[in-house]
Amino acid sequence: MIDVSIVIISYNTRELTLATLRGLPAACSGVTAEVIVVDNNSGDGSAEAIRAEFPHLDVVAGDTNLGFARAVNLAAARARGRYVLLVNPDTRADGPFVAELVEAADKNPDAGIYGGRTVREDGSDFLAGYGFPTLWAYVCFATMLSTLARRSPLFNPEDLPRLDRSQTGPVPAISGCLFMVNRELFGHLGGFDPQYFMYCEDADLCLRATRHGAQPILVPSARVVHLVGRSSSTSDRPGPGKVEMLLKGKITFVDKNWSRPRARLGRFLLNTGVAVRALARREPWRTVWRTRSTWKNGWPPVP
Repeated sequence: MIDVSIVIISYNTRELTLATLRGLPAACSGVTAEVIVVDNNSGDGSAEAIRAEFPHLDVVAGDTNLGFARAVNLAAARARGRYVLLVNPDTRADGPFVAELVEAADKNPDAGIYGGRTVREDGSDFLAGYGFPTLWAYVCFATMLSTLARRSPLFNPEDLPRLDRSQTGPVPAISGCLFMVNRELFGHLGGFDPQYFMYCEDADLCLRATRHGAQPILVPSARVVHLVGRSSSTSDRPGPGKVEMLLKGKITFVDKNWSRPRARLGRFLLNTGVAVRALARREPWRTVWRTRSTWKNGWPPVP
């Protein structure tokens, strides 16, 4: 059986995706792998360019943008590996990260979900394990404490600021940027919830997996460099569209996983945090507040 099915979801990231694919053979040293690329109806010729340079790969070119969660589910249904590994197209291998993840998974089968250490180009950590949303975290967002005291562990609990990311160990959630899951577990859980077009589908799956008895772990020896934001934006600083999608993901998460009263309070705190930043005349928050009718109810249910 193939060790791992590597899944890449591309959307108008032709050159980034090609560069990531070129780095995968060296990252797979000692393990058997297949690569599945799902192109979400890119307008930059991504699918054609990938097929031309890598004719042996399984490239699925859709005629619509499925979003991240549904595209991953489509790829996972085609996967033959013992594990399914999600790799963002805006990452670069820093050593044999695929082999490191497979080795760690084989040693820790009960974990079920495995994440590598994603670092920015300056070497700082980026979403290498994070915490689930909490009411306290949203209070900090609503009062801007999370921004004004960004380095404080108390006011930024989702960032897990006290976590030693140089050591292998358990974390609540793994980012979909570099996310490996036992394929049988992924199927048992029904894959990603397709309601999440983008963002928070990874936290949702980790929460469901944890309730099923899994314990996601961070594997710091499996490293990639994340070119922050380049797979969904032309700038490292998120624009209004990305912030709106993040808010949709967060609202969908609390509506699905929290009690109704707690979810209502969570929504209120998220709205308050956006309003406070808009009143402070900060962008992209002023724009996001004006467009709140598009995100205040989260992602719509999938028909």
